[in-house]
Amino acid sequence: MTVITSPLAEENRRVTGAALQGALVDLLDLSLLAKQAHWNVYGQRFRAVHQQLDEVVTAARDYADQVAERAAALGIGPDGRAATVAENSGLPAFDAGWIADGAVVEALVAVFSTLIGRMRARIEETGRSDAVTQDLFISLTAELEKQSWMFQAENCR
Repeated sequence: MTVITSPLAEENRRVTGAALQGALVDLLDLSLLAKQAHWNVYGQRFRAVHQQLDEVVTAARDYADQVAERAAALGIGPDGRAATVAENSGLPAFDAGWIADGAVVEALVAVFSTLIGRMRARIEETGRSDAVTQDLFISLTAELEKQSWMFQAENCR
């Protein structure tokens, strides 16, 4: 049942809804992974990496909210429950416990690489189904690419 009337044709709504739900799950997982790393990072670059991780968490949470609200505006009920995120995220897993600053940076670069690839596929999909959602995904991906660049630059020697 949908309580909100969608401006999209049913097939476009289905495609867009799947892309939005996938993005929501990945963004929520990104925020959790970055917060896990934030709590457990150690090393000579602790402070810089610790603060950079907070920026990732904030961006991921802000975009997750925008994605969920876009879904709701289209009559698609967003699902951000922990079980849904755990079952459906496409991001690489992150180990529990203490993790050295260099390993955190490497792990985040891998996470960003995966997520950016998934978002670029969603940009393609929504280009055919909903230009407004595609526009949201484009700005979101630009932010992810900026964060990825910053983490990659952190590991240059």
